[in-house]
Amino acid sequence: MSFKNLVKDFKDMRDNLGSMSRRTFDVKFSHCSSRVRSQRSDLDVPVSVDTNDSVESSCWGSLPPELLRDVLRRVESAEGSWPARKDVVACSAVCRTWREITKELVKTPEESGKLTFPISLKQPGPRDGQMHCFIERDRTSSTYYLYLGPSPSLVMENKKFLLAARRVRKATSTDYLISLNADDVSRGSNNYIGKLRSNFLGTKFTIHDTQAPVDGTPLSTSRAFKRISSKKVSPKVPACSYNIAHIAYELNVLGTRGPRRMICTVHSIPALCMELGSSAPTPTEFTSCTEDSVLTLPNTKSASEFFNEGCESSNTVNISDIKNVAPLVLKNKAPRWHEQLQCWCLNFKGRVTVASVKNFQLVAALDPGPTLPQAELDKVILQFGKIGKDIFTMDYRYPLSAFQAFAICLSSFDTKLACE
Repeated sequence: MSFKNLVKDFKDMRDNLGSMSRRTFDVKFSHCSSRVRSQRSDLDVPVSVDTNDSVESSCWGSLPPELLRDVLRRVESAEGSWPARKDVVACSAVCRTWREITKELVKTPEESGKLTFPISLKQPGPRDGQMHCFIERDRTSSTYYLYLGPSPSLVMENKKFLLAARRVRKATSTDYLISLNADDVSRGSNNYIGKLRSNFLGTKFTIHDTQAPVDGTPLSTSRAFKRISSKKVSPKVPACSYNIAHIAYELNVLGTRGPRRMICTVHSIPALCMELGSSAPTPTEFTSCTEDSVLTLPNTKSASEFFNEGCESSNTVNISDIKNVAPLVLKNKAPRWHEQLQCWCLNFKGRVTVASVKNFQLVAALDPGPTLPQAELDKVILQFGKIGKDIFTMDYRYPLSAFQAFAICLSSFDTKLACE
């Protein structure tokens, strides 16, 4: 049997699996719709899937490992972008054996430059080149949608939804709740993965993540705290929030000091990851602590002197494991004054077409060294700019993840009375 016939038989078999499994990966893809809100996340798939015994015992589940690995490797390598990438996700939904081999073959965005599973949104972006995305703003619902693709005009028919955020105004602050589901952007949802919170003036922001630090990565000056509500919505709803980054905009009353100036300190990413041969923390699966997990600290020190590193199986944080590691600091690239246009300009290489105070580029605020050449420091890690009334481009690369980049860009939307 040729490989083409084998793939065709697999697709026919996949269409008949709907009634055989209670819980499968969500591989439904939204097409052009009049309302963006009705679209669901293509990456919104369960972390664990219950596999039916009949599938496990079928001829597809009992294929020789060598043959199965070769088939999945060809499918994975042949499909590099969405919506064709959905077949890779479909392969992992066949049975447990297919899922384990597919997860083994699919590389992280840092290596492949591809987004496949939901956890890819929490993993660092590609080292070579940038991941091109765009953001659509819905003013009526104060909701922001992140899509994968160079521009909405090129991928309007099959645009790939990644994340959604909804702005919630409070008396003294503003929250941006971030979710994997475009239809369910709430803190009580299982799709809730973090938030961005601003101060009253909109000059300082904090990024909170439900994902615990990887490999005990210290959070520097940040602190993880536990969220306890009066009513327990679901045992799977995250009950912990980890302070992973701070964003500060310099005071600039009436714009007397030029364009906006911002500093972003990412506590969950060590500065050493920018050096050649180093790598940033990369989570491999979603983990969250619940209200049943309790964090305790020794009585010898006050709680403010230590950093909670996550809800682990043990109830005590090992203080000896916490190290002082310098976090990654990003700063906005200084624009230059254009005499003919009489305005401040940045080279976005054609990715930004509309002048806006929200436009920015972030680079690493580090000093060059033997393992950190100036060429690496000059690379733009994150750039954000306006291309339409409510459409913005977002391009990010290593070591930021899509979630971190999206949260940083959301801070630019907030009104800043003392920075305009």
